[in-house]
Amino acid sequence: MSTIAEQEESFGLPVTPEPAKAFAPPNLALTTIGLALASFMQVLDTTIANVSLPTISGNLGASANQATWVITSFAVSNAIALPLTGFMTRRFGERKLFMWATLAFVIASFLCGIANSMGLLVTARALQGFVAGPMYPVTQALLISIYPPAKRGQAIALLAMVTVVAPIAGPILGGWITDNYSWEWIFFINIPIGIFSSIVVGRQLKGRPEKLETPKMDYMGLAMLVLGVGALQIVLDLGNDEDWFNSTKIVALSIIAAVALIVFVIWEMTDKDPIVNLRLFRHRNFTSGTIAMVLAYSAFFSVGLLVPLWLQRNLGYTAIWAGFASAPLGILPVLLTPFVGKYATRMDLRWLATVAFIAMAATSFLRAGFNLDVNFERVALVQLFQGFGVALFFMPVLTILLSDLEPHEIAAGSGLATFVRTLGGSFAASLTTWGWNQRTTIHHAQLTEHISAHDSNMLQQVTALGHGDLQTGAVALNRMISQQATQIGFNEIFHLLGILFLVVIVFVWFAKPPFDAKAGGAAAGGH
Repeated sequence: MSTIAEQEESFGLPVTPEPAKAFAPPNLALTTIGLALASFMQVLDTTIANVSLPTISGNLGASANQATWVITSFAVSNAIALPLTGFMTRRFGERKLFMWATLAFVIASFLCGIANSMGLLVTARALQGFVAGPMYPVTQALLISIYPPAKRGQAIALLAMVTVVAPIAGPILGGWITDNYSWEWIFFINIPIGIFSSIVVGRQLKGRPEKLETPKMDYMGLAMLVLGVGALQIVLDLGNDEDWFNSTKIVALSIIAAVALIVFVIWEMTDKDPIVNLRLFRHRNFTSGTIAMVLAYSAFFSVGLLVPLWLQRNLGYTAIWAGFASAPLGILPVLLTPFVGKYATRMDLRWLATVAFIAMAATSFLRAGFNLDVNFERVALVQLFQGFGVALFFMPVLTILLSDLEPHEIAAGSGLATFVRTLGGSFAASLTTWGWNQRTTIHHAQLTEHISAHDSNMLQQVTALGHGDLQTGAVALNRMISQQATQIGFNEIFHLLGILFLVVIVFVWFAKPPFDAKAGGAAAGGH
């Protein structure tokens, strides 16, 4: 078991603090419910908005491309906040940090719900993502601390199950709320849950001993991180609208991002107490495993974003039916995760990860063959099959990347992997959405090249399409061309994602055994 110093070094990998071992809350079940609900709420919000993006963009007068900012602003702010968890835990204590972060999440959720413009919603989502950063690691630390050593594995398994179920419930719940009420309520539902969790946990853990101190903060590293990552994310989000490097704004932001990130890397490599310990990349398995994790999670995150958008934009699904079609992705992970955690370490984890990525590549290639006539059952079955890959993905790769770290580095390694993985998902969301729009535009132009206003047969067909009205027919024809162009672009993006999953396998095999089971606890609880 790691020491308290190791926990504090990390971004928040939960390890029971030594002073709190003997503490037990008055009602263990109620405390567990409060902690689990907070974790469920926070993880739920990573996916609940996915199926609602078309509705949100329509109501707020924004483009589909701008709607993805609702996802990326949350993810990038969440990643930036992760390195602050250890500092805030030592400074304020886990109980107070949990209460404040949960209540701040409630306030941010309320601001999301009352936002009347895309700018305000994105700002509120960024705030929501930032205050959510410490919530999961602190929740996990508190949950483990209140259980006796013999039952801590059960506590980790419970939290792991919550973090698996929440992303599944997100699209369905988000779709149902959007279709039956309004999209604002996907954020308002957090308010009673967050208040309940904060009050219950605050009261139940009152008197829990905690050792507070005033730790040193790497302000330079934090400033360069926020500036560099923030500027880069804005470039990715605004690039398409601003015509990329033809825009002075994009050029300036790109320079700021590049300079800030270079300074960040140099500073973190040389500072005695870095906010992000980049020196961990000297370990072979950590480097190859982290690259595999970032690439695979980025592709996985892109799938979760693009499929609901495609179902609504191209196939005309309502938000709730898009959620139902997407949800089978989580069935097999829920069923298989306990067995993977128990038996995976008996085999070479590289083979297990290879099978996972082959399955995820296969589902991407299947989607690359979809057309506008694909039915609900086929979409849901492909999602179900991808769940097999997801079930075999996280635990083996996380175990591999932690396997060659020194014992005192495991906490920081898990935190660093979570940090870059979250950033990767955010960047991937912007890039894949941009790529889909670009390919759609190109294919629309290519398809319209074959239409001539001087072709009498073509004009007759267009007129017939409009039931005798040429203008109506032209509108209908353009809509059909747009749908086909969007579908071709979708297929190309998923073909690329399939290749990316196969490329990940190469990095998995750069790792060398043995893969020590010491990382298993972290893997089981990671999300």
